[in-house]
Amino acid sequence: MIPQVILLSIIVFMLAKMMPGDALTGLIDPNIDPNTIAEKREELGLNDPWYEQYSSWVAGVFKGDLGQSFHFKMPVSELVWQRIVNSFWLSLLTLVLTYLIAIPLGITSGRYNDSWADRLITGYTYIGFAAPLFIFALVMLWIFGFHLGWFPTGGSVTPGLTPGTFEYVMSKLYHMLLPALSMALITTVSTVQYLRSEIIDTKQKDFILTARAKGASESRVYNRHILRNSLLPIAAFFGYEITGLIGGSIFIENIFGYPGMGQLFLNSILLRDYSVVTSLVLLFGILTILGTLISDIILSLVDPRIRIK
Repeated sequence: MIPQVILLSIIVFMLAKMMPGDALTGLIDPNIDPNTIAEKREELGLNDPWYEQYSSWVAGVFKGDLGQSFHFKMPVSELVWQRIVNSFWLSLLTLVLTYLIAIPLGITSGRYNDSWADRLITGYTYIGFAAPLFIFALVMLWIFGFHLGWFPTGGSVTPGLTPGTFEYVMSKLYHMLLPALSMALITTVSTVQYLRSEIIDTKQKDFILTARAKGASESRVYNRHILRNSLLPIAAFFGYEITGLIGGSIFIENIFGYPGMGQLFLNSILLRDYSVVTSLVLLFGILTILGTLISDIILSLVDPRIRIK
């Protein structure tokens, strides 16, 4: 992980520096003397060689200092912390909804494969694979937010509520439900397909035929043998779900006006707020690497055959 994070930080920093303009471009009064602007760039270190800027940035990261946001006029660490809480709860709710939807559908589709129920579930997964997340989210927002008015169309909580109260918590959940459900209905299709394929494949293995030949009941065969073995890849897939949520949250948060890291990321790119962009991309990359590590750890825990001795 460590070499990957180092390489990622270099690539992220270089790509940010290759973007046209800088943090002062288009954000200052055009009537200001160009010499004053040049002095400001020199003061901020924007004219230093990239390796000097990178070294200063890395040194600050190790100290917990991610720099100063040029647009928001506050430390990047404080800005990211304000948004990461919202993104965390949205991602957690999406994960819960994803597995609540995927596991029953995958089990039903795999156990009763080639039935009408399996065809309906498979049809749903095909539509989910074909539908772009941002298009599906826009449709969900238009139907349930604007047309029916069942859910709010922006924000993370109703203004004026006191943090920590029951009304505040329920308002947060109410604002998260539609974006989380929109993302879960798309991200769940791969899990459904994985589980269906694993169940169908496990049903045909020799130890299942042996269990049936010994007179084990069908419910025991499914609960103790088929499902137990079929859920192993799904448990390992948990970490990769995190990486999918990171990419999906960028679209979802902007479509639903949800103040999380994804919305902050796109706004920072448009504003050329490089200190925020580099910090968020590095954070997204680290979370992606951690997701892969979590998948490996979970798989080694649930499947003793592949544990590293």
